[in-house]
Amino acid sequence: MTLFTPDRPLNLTRGGRLDLVEVRYETYGQLSPRRDNAVFICHALTGDAHAAGFQAGADKPGWWDNLIGPGRPLDTDRFFVVCPNILGGCQGTTGPGSLNPATGQAYGLDFPILDMADFVSVHRRLCEHLGLSRLLAVIGGSLGGMQALQWALSHPSDLANACVIAASSRLSAQNIAFSAVAREAIMRDPGFHQGQYNQFGDSPDLGLSIARMMAHITYLSEEALALKFDREPERDGLNHGFGVDFAVESYLHHQGEVFLDRFDALSYLYLSRVMDYFDPFASPQATAAIAAARPNLLVCSFTSDWRFGPQHSRRVVSHLERAGVPVTYRELASDFGHDSFLLPIPRYHDTLRAFLDRAWEVGS
Repeated sequence: MTLFTPDRPLNLTRGGRLDLVEVRYETYGQLSPRRDNAVFICHALTGDAHAAGFQAGADKPGWWDNLIGPGRPLDTDRFFVVCPNILGGCQGTTGPGSLNPATGQAYGLDFPILDMADFVSVHRRLCEHLGLSRLLAVIGGSLGGMQALQWALSHPSDLANACVIAASSRLSAQNIAFSAVAREAIMRDPGFHQGQYNQFGDSPDLGLSIARMMAHITYLSEEALALKFDREPERDGLNHGFGVDFAVESYLHHQGEVFLDRFDALSYLYLSRVMDYFDPFASPQATAAIAAARPNLLVCSFTSDWRFGPQHSRRVVSHLERAGVPVTYRELASDFGHDSFLLPIPRYHDTLRAFLDRAWEVGS
């Protein structure tokens, strides 16, 4: 779906514009006659528009299948769910791997630097296209939670409720460092070619797979890795060399390899950088609009998440509470680290179900 054209371009927060923006999205459930049951899903760094795969004809599971569908917390018998691929992505929405209309070649590093607010601008244009003037809720985890927070702060009248899950309003130095090393692995790969690898028929596969391996470690907890692998050898006995000797090593290699089939290195660079720069409460007027509109917010964190742990969520809650915004905070017990937001953890799902049930009752 083409949402921005030269007649109505996307003017970017950090300067520049995109004259042509295509967006891939999926919907689940039915929009009510009053158009008041729409829930918008914002995906995380390496997610895409395919959030659920329960519908007939779906060729693969969705990344949030355990949450979205009939009878699930995000009940598609009641809610009309919308999930797009993010601006800068590589799964059907315009990004640095897309063709630049001005050159006929992939943008590469000529693609403009993006901001969280640009994601929201595209989301809002998609809502306009779908005839959604007000959303029952916006929900997201990790980078998706940051998008939900940005939307609630900058355009609170667009939504009645927002769920910010396992997210941050300001990355720590440690988080920025993780992403910096991942980007360096990509850009130092000989196959990167200054971002123009498509023109060379090449790709920085080694760098991207290493970036994914390292990031995947940060998405899990020490407890989760111990439960799943401990120090188990990959085969009978240890070889005492520099090959893959432990089961956890084999797992990380597999994660790096399968990632190459579904993600683009340039998208990884651009989207991770947006997260680094995100700091919405730095503005003295950050909460002015949301304090006036007062949508309801749910903020969730997980005890074992050391990427965006409870302290990140508590900071968000503190800013919102000082502004008088109705906010509920839940710190949820989990051994599975940052990836907990993707998993069917009973108390987590019960929390989302209760919040959405209340949103439904108030809105209906």
